[in-house]
Amino acid sequence: MAKARAIIKRRKAVDNIRKITRTMELIATARFRKAMDRAVQAEAYTRKIAEMAADLGGAQSNPHPLYEKRPTDDALLLVLSSNRGLAGGYNGNVLRAALHDYQDLQAEGARVAVEVSGKRGQNYLKFRKIAVATAYNQFEDRPGFPEVEVLADRYMRLFLEGGIDRLDVAYTRFVNMGRQEAVVRTLLPIGVDEPDEPTRSRSETTPPPAAGSRREKTPYEFLPDAAEILKELVPASFKARLFKCFLDAAVSEQIARMVAMKGASQNADELSKHLTRQYNRARQSQITGDLADIVGAAMALE
Repeated sequence: MAKARAIIKRRKAVDNIRKITRTMELIATARFRKAMDRAVQAEAYTRKIAEMAADLGGAQSNPHPLYEKRPTDDALLLVLSSNRGLAGGYNGNVLRAALHDYQDLQAEGARVAVEVSGKRGQNYLKFRKIAVATAYNQFEDRPGFPEVEVLADRYMRLFLEGGIDRLDVAYTRFVNMGRQEAVVRTLLPIGVDEPDEPTRSRSETTPPPAAGSRREKTPYEFLPDAAEILKELVPASFKARLFKCFLDAAVSEQIARMVAMKGASQNADELSKHLTRQYNRARQSQITGDLADIVGAAMALE
């Protein structure tokens, strides 16, 4: 009977854990939907303003100072991780990508300052004995543009004053529900290349543009002149790109947590069924033993 009771106790513990993981899965699903709606809504603006800045910047003989490429003596690496765990390989993937970029920059002879958003990234770098210049814990599943704008203004000021020569952001890029990529993206200096592939919502089925396809540049008429417009457009483009990194990271974190908690709930269901079968076998074995004792006692009395 002791074995059957132990199995029952363990099954109750598994069922309680399953309730917790199921609840966390539902919470992550709700947060994911809200975060994804924000990311999709920001995508059109971010992409268009990046296209305009790329067209204008490439057409000017004296481009904006944020386009200036120079030898990388001082670099800044911003790592976007999560404050909480239970998100599968989300943090591990982005931290490995950040570590590789950190080592590559050091191999090139650059002095690298590291800033981290999220407690998981801070703990990891502390374990690796990598100094963290600045830590941020206020960015959750709803990063606000005013908070990101403060960071963007500081990064642009550092770049223009020569405090840094390069800004890399390590984050998880959201492509669609089934694909999220841990990437390191160089935001400063701004590249005059094609904008990122657009974020696709859950309901979209149109395939993305074919690899290698080029976007036709749009001719613009400038008033008062292109240089004045670039002064406003390029910083706005940089802020939008940085904010998009935070939005992608928030969406990818909730997807990773949703998938991880769904897997944990399914494993708990299977384990509960397995323990139920074990209990039934133990109970049947005990009943059989009791019956054997009764029959043996009856035969002895005869």
